[in-house]
Amino acid sequence: MAETDTLRRTGLHALHVSLGAKMVPFAGYDMPVQYPMGVLKEHLHTRAEAGLFDVGHMGQVIVTARSGDNRDAALALERLIPVDIAGLAEGRQRYGFLTTPEGGIIDDLMIANRGDHVFIVVNAACKEGDLAVLKAGLPDCDVAEITGRGLIALQGPKAEAALARLVPDAPDFAFMDVGIRHWDGVELWISRSGYTGEDGFEISVPDAFVTQLAEALLAMPEVAPIGLGARDSLRLEAGLCLYGHDIDTTTTPVEGALSWAIQKVRRTGGARAGGFPGAATILAQLAEGAPRKRMGLRPEGRAPMREGVEIFAGPEGGAAIGRVTSGGFGPSIEAPMAMAYLPAGTEVGTTVYGEVRGKRLPATVVPMPFRPAGFKR
Repeated sequence: MAETDTLRRTGLHALHVSLGAKMVPFAGYDMPVQYPMGVLKEHLHTRAEAGLFDVGHMGQVIVTARSGDNRDAALALERLIPVDIAGLAEGRQRYGFLTTPEGGIIDDLMIANRGDHVFIVVNAACKEGDLAVLKAGLPDCDVAEITGRGLIALQGPKAEAALARLVPDAPDFAFMDVGIRHWDGVELWISRSGYTGEDGFEISVPDAFVTQLAEALLAMPEVAPIGLGARDSLRLEAGLCLYGHDIDTTTTPVEGALSWAIQKVRRTGGARAGGFPGAATILAQLAEGAPRKRMGLRPEGRAPMREGVEIFAGPEGGAAIGRVTSGGFGPSIEAPMAMAYLPAGTEVGTTVYGEVRGKRLPATVVPMPFRPAGFKR
């Protein structure tokens, strides 16, 4: 049996093939890595206009409190997730992560308050594990994976204008707002968010209508289909983590430079401090710092430093001080870029050396994102 026979397919699979996509295995799915436009042009198109991404491989989960009170669901989730969920207003979402007893990250996810339930979007490769953790940790809640719905992301500075032709009040959504709207009688679950560093929307739509919606958007002159290749270079320019590469069960949120996602109310001295797996480690690192941290690198020259490249303090000798977790060429910044874990205290402006094909090449530690975000605030 060929590998492609065992891969799952999203509701847009036939559309990808008809558009000439190059399909590759990703997280157990047959997914488009690029279209005839090519990764470079797809990336630049998203930055300048609007790109349409199939993210239907990701998991959509609804958590409902058996008490009927959605605050109970939010407080229950705070036993597993170190962010302020109970303080999340209806119609709003925020970024968070499930943590291990050691303080590592099981998965990063988006969490939304939808009034009578909490809606969570999880990574494709982590779906089954996340559901098991949620069900085991939330005996007072019903946890259900939503099947039969696709998920698409419309990203770029012209995303708002494009979606507004189908959903007239789309411009009223602020960054990280969520809401239910209707298009041609179809119920759309919309959030103003994404993972490219651009303004845009993620839209959950019934499988029976996902192709129809995608085709309606692709018929607009500013919208083009974008594959996983450009999705990766876009999120890397935006300084965003890819689970399983930049963060995993061996990295804490503080090491991963994700402390911003842990609100004061969940930190030491906060009204609902701790109480989540790994709290002792994570709260201590928030107060005292972590031994290492995810940082940005700008390699000199044009050669990228890719995942796995070891980083050294000097041009020769000594043990490795870190390792690249994501790296590539940034089409918008016209230069290579990388993210690496480096010792705490490494300052912006420091020169380090990545070993590429037996040669140590210099790179400068820089702030992230590598390119300013275009979110609508």
